[in-house]
Amino acid sequence: MLTNMGRFDRILRLVIAAALLFGAFGAASPISGALFWIAVIVAVVFVVTALAGFCPLYRIVGLNTCRTVK
Repeated sequence: MLTNMGRFDRILRLVIAAALLFGAFGAASPISGALFWIAVIVAVVFVVTALAGFCPLYRIVGLNTCRTVK
């Protein structure tokens, strides 16, 4: 699988995922219902794509934030 995400993009996704998970689980008044599940699912997708370095949506739209293709 090709890498199409740069370092900054990957770190940003991990930070956003952490914020979403904190909002869903750790906040004083956690979000509930559909927003809880949306936040968790988006966070999991962000973590998986950041760790893999590959975003399928980037491939569909032809975006590549990685400086070198591996």
